[in-house]
Amino acid sequence: MIPAPAWPAGGRAAPGRAAPGGPGLRRRLESGEIAVTAEIGPPRGADPDAIRRKTAPLRGWVDAVNITDNQSAFVRLSNWAGSLLALAAGVEPVMQLTCRDRNRIALQSDLLSAAALGVPNVLLMTGDHPRFGDHPEAKPVFDIDSVQLLWTARTMRDEGRLMSGRRLDPPPQWLIGAVENPAAPPARFRAARLGKKVEAGAEFVQTQFVFDVAAFAQWMTEVRDLGLDQRCRVLAGVGPIRSLRALEHMSANVPGVHVPDEIARRLRRVPADQVADEGLRICVEIILQVLQVPGVRGIHVMAPGFEQGIPEILSQAGIRQREPAVPAALAPDGSGPAAGPSGPGSGHAH
Repeated sequence: MIPAPAWPAGGRAAPGRAAPGGPGLRRRLESGEIAVTAEIGPPRGADPDAIRRKTAPLRGWVDAVNITDNQSAFVRLSNWAGSLLALAAGVEPVMQLTCRDRNRIALQSDLLSAAALGVPNVLLMTGDHPRFGDHPEAKPVFDIDSVQLLWTARTMRDEGRLMSGRRLDPPPQWLIGAVENPAAPPARFRAARLGKKVEAGAEFVQTQFVFDVAAFAQWMTEVRDLGLDQRCRVLAGVGPIRSLRALEHMSANVPGVHVPDEIARRLRRVPADQVADEGLRICVEIILQVLQVPGVRGIHVMAPGFEQGIPEILSQAGIRQREPAVPAALAPDGSGPAAGPSGPGSGHAH
């Protein structure tokens, strides 16, 4: 059995990392307060300002933002480049890393590089097969899977060695995260699957979208029965359904996502120009409900193309803007310190 990961009280400051202001994701989770993360898809293009435009409205509202790794197997700006741009914009990144495109040599190299450049959090997953993306003829790698990658990252950090056994000096430092889909079949094994990830090294987990709160609560009961909530911080995945087209896509094409009939009826019975508002209201209701489930330590907000609306969602759920964890390095024009936190309206495949 792989020992459960410890929660270090401190940690070596990585070169080039800005001094933290607010708590940051690690300290928010350690404090027992509600943690909030969001997700940002890097652009399909070489525009570095695209990351700033998406992160600016979130600064001070979230503890960290996920920077995806060619999500859904579509080519985009890289995860590490997006993470550095988020840091420069004053938002702490969670760098996603998948096993789809890299062998174990490249994965370990990317993990080391992330730590050296000041990325404080990594989220490790297997990744979508290339046949679902924009290069379906691409050859998948999948040299190792997410559980093996979690174990690798934990071994690199806590034991200071690579998979080959060679020593690392100094070892990297990051908070290690995983993903889980509570409703994916067979549902009865999902809590046990999370247990494998916790044994391997996961310190926090972000779930797939939660719309069926009752089913999620049942999964959390199983998580608590295994004692996993004491060893791994659970962030419930939430997000607004903003159109009937999105509803149909979510119901038919996203594995493990169940949209209850009552939610679908609510979205279909309002006028077309009010579906987005109703979806936002439903999202707020779900946030309030999942935060009442014992063992839930926060939320992970996914709103592709609607990142500027996340502060409004959080505000309506009673979550207030907080001091940013990372000072912005440069203003948008690159001339000096960035402006203060932006408020509402200022602006994935797990």
